[in-house]
Amino acid sequence: MTHAAEPAQSRPAAAPAAVPSASYRLQLQPGFTLHDATAAVPYLAALGVSHLHLSPLLAAVPGSTHGYDTVDHGRISEQLGGEEALRALAAEAHRHRLRLIADVVPNHMALPVPEHLNRPLWEVLRDGPDSPYADWFDIDWTAQPGPVDAPGRGRVLLPLLGDRLGAVLDELAVDGDTLRYHDHVLPLRPGTESLPLPELLGRQWYRPAWWRLARTELNYRRFFTVNELIAVRVERPEVFEATHGVLLRLHREGVLDGFRIDHPDGLADPRGYLERLAAATGGAYTVVEKILTGDERLPADWPCAGTTGYDALRRIDGVLTDHAGACRLAGAYEAFLTASPASPDSPDGADHCAPDPGEPCADPHPALAAARRGRADMTGPGGELSAEVERLVRLALRLGAAHPAHADHPPERLRAALGRLLTGYPAYRPYVRPGEPLPEVSAEQLRAARAADEGPTDATDRFVAELAAGALGRGPEQDEFAVRFGQTAAAVAAKGVEDTAFYRWNALLSLNEVGGEPARPGVRPEDFHAWCHYVERHWPHTMTVLSTHDTKRSADARARLAVLAEQPREWAAEAAAWSTAAGRGPGSGPARGSASGPGHDPDSDWLLWQTLVAGWPLPPERLVAAVLKAAREAKLRTSWTTQDVRFERALTDRVHGVFGNPGLLPRIEGYVAGIAPYARSNTLAAALLHLTVPGVPDLYQGSEEPLRTLVDPDNRRPVDFGALAVRLTDSPTARAGDPAREKLHLTTTALHLRRTRVLGPYRPLAAVGPAAAHLLAFGRGPNVLTAVTRLPYRLARTGGWHDTVLHLPDGRGWVDELTDRQFPSGPVPVGELLADDRPVVLLTRRGTK
Repeated sequence: MTHAAEPAQSRPAAAPAAVPSASYRLQLQPGFTLHDATAAVPYLAALGVSHLHLSPLLAAVPGSTHGYDTVDHGRISEQLGGEEALRALAAEAHRHRLRLIADVVPNHMALPVPEHLNRPLWEVLRDGPDSPYADWFDIDWTAQPGPVDAPGRGRVLLPLLGDRLGAVLDELAVDGDTLRYHDHVLPLRPGTESLPLPELLGRQWYRPAWWRLARTELNYRRFFTVNELIAVRVERPEVFEATHGVLLRLHREGVLDGFRIDHPDGLADPRGYLERLAAATGGAYTVVEKILTGDERLPADWPCAGTTGYDALRRIDGVLTDHAGACRLAGAYEAFLTASPASPDSPDGADHCAPDPGEPCADPHPALAAARRGRADMTGPGGELSAEVERLVRLALRLGAAHPAHADHPPERLRAALGRLLTGYPAYRPYVRPGEPLPEVSAEQLRAARAADEGPTDATDRFVAELAAGALGRGPEQDEFAVRFGQTAAAVAAKGVEDTAFYRWNALLSLNEVGGEPARPGVRPEDFHAWCHYVERHWPHTMTVLSTHDTKRSADARARLAVLAEQPREWAAEAAAWSTAAGRGPGSGPARGSASGPGHDPDSDWLLWQTLVAGWPLPPERLVAAVLKAAREAKLRTSWTTQDVRFERALTDRVHGVFGNPGLLPRIEGYVAGIAPYARSNTLAAALLHLTVPGVPDLYQGSEEPLRTLVDPDNRRPVDFGALAVRLTDSPTARAGDPAREKLHLTTTALHLRRTRVLGPYRPLAAVGPAAAHLLAFGRGPNVLTAVTRLPYRLARTGGWHDTVLHLPDGRGWVDELTDRQFPSGPVPVGELLADDRPVVLLTRRGTK
């Protein structure tokens, strides 16, 4: 028998990439280690996936529950079990014909506590720009005056003090060759240990500072706005080799087979990074966490298999969302916020209704305005990313000093011009590679960003736009500005839209997902089919997802919320009634955005009620955590950095009051039960679409059964794989009235179909009849067919399928893999195809491959 920890056989360096049939994401953490993952392998193999998709593996901050805070690239995390446990997992996976994909974090490392956990950074703090690791980290040494004996060489601002330095000076203490501040332990510059404390501080290569100074004075690039994550310059070959050495060795040795690349938009040169990775792995299966907005496409010259799948999430959710209803719901939401009665002629807010999906529900749309405000808040004076803007300003000023043709742009005008360009940029970032022509799509996005500014433009605006486009020639400042603008734009988009605006405009929470477009709800079936054709032609092995460790609400929570778009009037009435029953009407608190008083504003109520519906049943603690996080991310009444204790206490009391209200809870439970049949339909439809559209489905842990989790950390809780294994073995077929086994059966059936046959070319199929719009159907080659119900509430209200017919392609008859029911080829009534309250079918021609 092979020993569990025996290394897999080494592969040739140029072995072809093995494309998964489906992958399964596991969130490794101290509560679920590599040993636990190994124990789950037999179940996951039986489920039908081909690859296990592991969260980051390298050594992270002790206790990390996500692994994105790397402290040492030279070893597999001991708190996860170490390299021996990873090899044991690979060996067990290989015995079950499974392979491993690893999440890679190339953009940043942790600035941990205590700081010595990150040895390269420790040496930089000790030795300054003379450290061999100084070029590892993205530090602007020119932004801070250096030690008193080397003022021109700079130092690192460390925003870790709880108050201004003078107020906490007595809390700093020298301990041998280190400086201690509570749990922080910092290295001392050699030879300074015996100096008086004030003089000692002035001689260090770092400046301990009040944490609030990070917004405006920080001189190292972060991961978004997280001060504890410092950017790594992986574009340097020596840094790439040092930070990827262990993972590449494990790939060569056959332990790892593929990679998921975290946050490529933070990299100086995403394409160059992917080229280097592909060369080092012989073209291993690699996907990138690239967030695509609107109709944006993944750059065609990136050597990877595709994205991690948020573009698929938006299309699958969208085709199952009622566009017109969501627009009406937006009108009802605005009325709820202002306590305005709806118009008798448009009780559902029909003034927000656009003719087609793909168009904003209203012009101007509040969600678009919220996104613009969120971006502007990030870059404005004192904004969370103003330090990053300041770095661009310094670059522009240095450029002007070196090149008289570009001089005399005042700093305040540069800041304003940068803020406008970053606020109006319509995607995450442009992709400028110094020395290459600017891609036309990036040029168009920069033009759109300038056009979005309705005010007059001047020479400074043109100067900044040309710098961002790399259009002012080559040189160190020009090249760095163009690259750094792209990195900054990505941070502004992520923080200003996803982590701000998506918590400010809450009409339908299921729309506010990564890569989502809440102003344009819904996707037409013909657009869905067109997207599937595009993926099949250009990125056939891209990942597709419905739930991830970063989704704000899991797929099944969103499936419930999608029902609300089909009944906007009913939902608005329920929300108003629940607010009244809870003790306040929707207009009783301060207006949205007001910072005065502890009163509970109506927007918080609307969000609270939808969150309750999405996650029901759930304990108060999970709900409190979710709504508090939403309020802090919105940054209107409270925030992570300036918490309004009275408001947060009122919000917490509001949640607990709901659970203590014996009259309200039954009504909430009754409403959730009332929409359950339609939520079930959406859940099964989304799951089957996910598993049969072009691409590689990536399942999130536990999502093979109904999973209704909220924003992290709620969605990262360990899963009981033992219980899942029992249910999989106990119920090889679906059970009526058992949602868990029904979804589990659908999932494993579709996964095994993918493993045993190649799904063929995608071809849309159209039903004919009065309810044809409620059926989404397509074939995968001549022998596999998917058909799902969409907008089930409206379907039920109009009397069902009536005489609607779907023509099953001619030839041998068809079998539903989910029920074993048989159908002849030719026209089949949809009411018969989906008889007995079945919302989906997965048809095959048995005996074919």
